Amino acid sequence: MKKVILLGATSNISAFLIPRLLEQSDVELTLFARHAGQRLPQYANHDRITLIDGNWNELTDLVNAISGQDIVYLATGHFTKANQNVVNAMKTNGVDRLIVAGGLGIYDEVAGKFGNWNARMMGDYTEIKRAAKVIDDSGLNYTFLRMAWLYNNAQHLDYKVIPQGSPFKETQVTRQAVAELITDIIKNPAIYQRASIGVAEPNTAWDKPSFY
Repeated sequence: MKKVILLGATSNISAFLIPRLLEQSDVELTLFARHAGQRLPQYANHDRITLIDGNWNELTDLVNAISGQDIVYLATGHFTKANQNVVNAMKTNGVDRLIVAGGLGIYDEVAGKFGNWNARMMGDYTEIKRAAKVIDDSGLNYTFLRMAWLYNNAQHLDYKVIPQGSPFKETQVTRQAVAELITDIIKNPAIYQRASIGVAEPNTAWDKPSFY
């Protein structure tokens, strides 16, 4: 069995990711969140799920939760302390494969009018860039997802991957599509190794996302 822990298992993307991963019969899930038992009661009696109440700002919580895992998914990569705790806990446990959900713009890669709009909407990137650098410098086998602006639509599951160093022009992507990509990586952890990749919906290179 492949043991996967979702740190931030009550996140909006995790809501789509958990059912998708349960379709994989060789995956055992650990769902880590504050008050996980209260917030995820629908999974309390599932034979391939373990619920852990924890705080990713507490290193001890993470060390205990990550022990014995094969793959770690971090639901947001925007917090320096949390990122450093996750890296330290993984190294303590000898766990190497990490998937992080983050945002676009950390390398000033967003192009054109969309780039100008995104910069206005996001404001100061200092903390987000600092947090991403923790992952970049971790030495772990990570995949950092620089996601376009997110929305929900179960009919839009297509995604494109934008390599680091390439201009980021596409404006949006569904949470369902991101869940598909994360599932693809968990099914085949050899893809997108040690990489920061842009994730967007094809053919959405507009001035701003359609829902703004």
